[in-house]
Amino acid sequence: MTVSFLLLVITGYEILMVHPRLYWGDVGNSLTPAWLELPISRNHQHGGWEEREAFFSGADSPVTQSRTFRTFNQNSWGRSLHFLAGWGLVAAGAVYLLAGIFSGHFRRHLFPRLSDLRARAFWAEVGDHLRLRIRQGTGGPDYGLLQRSAYLAVVFIAFPGTVVTGFTMSPAITAAHPWLLKLCGGYQSARTIHFLLAAALVLFTAVHIVMVVKSGFRRHLRAMTLGRKNT
Repeated sequence: MTVSFLLLVITGYEILMVHPRLYWGDVGNSLTPAWLELPISRNHQHGGWEEREAFFSGADSPVTQSRTFRTFNQNSWGRSLHFLAGWGLVAAGAVYLLAGIFSGHFRRHLFPRLSDLRARAFWAEVGDHLRLRIRQGTGGPDYGLLQRSAYLAVVFIAFPGTVVTGFTMSPAITAAHPWLLKLCGGYQSARTIHFLLAAALVLFTAVHIVMVVKSGFRRHLRAMTLGRKNT
């Protein structure tokens, strides 16, 4: 799963470098207004266009324009590797999801208890995290309310949403299942949502690593590899 996730991040960033613009709806290209434009390659706000040409004589005719500069384009290998790595992550995620459901892990360790759902306890935990006052880990799934909420959001929202929007961007899949386009609001909306969810997963991973280091890296590593919870 780790290798697949890293490959997805690298290839996803490369794909975004080719066209660092995000749109809403079904259609979007360099000649239409972008919802968000990212300055991550020379394809960003290049300004190198020839004069526009209309396809037809009418005022509503679509237009085209030729670039006057050499674009960055590595989509051939990037998209293939991205889609291949995605299947590895889907397979590992499906195993984790089924194991979590049937073993009772989600019910026992992730879903908040009624005693945790108190405003004072919640804001106290938020303050501790903002000050990086992280309690030492026990090597077991002893999660606080914020951790439980974050894990639930990743497992049941961010990860499935990334998979669904990724499928929606495949014309072969949407040809067989056009309802995906309606669900996501079009190809470009699916691409934008896919980016936002992927960015959330990367942020979660970074914060997760910091939490592991602050709460006792060796203890957590020992628990994951040897099954020992205590020091």
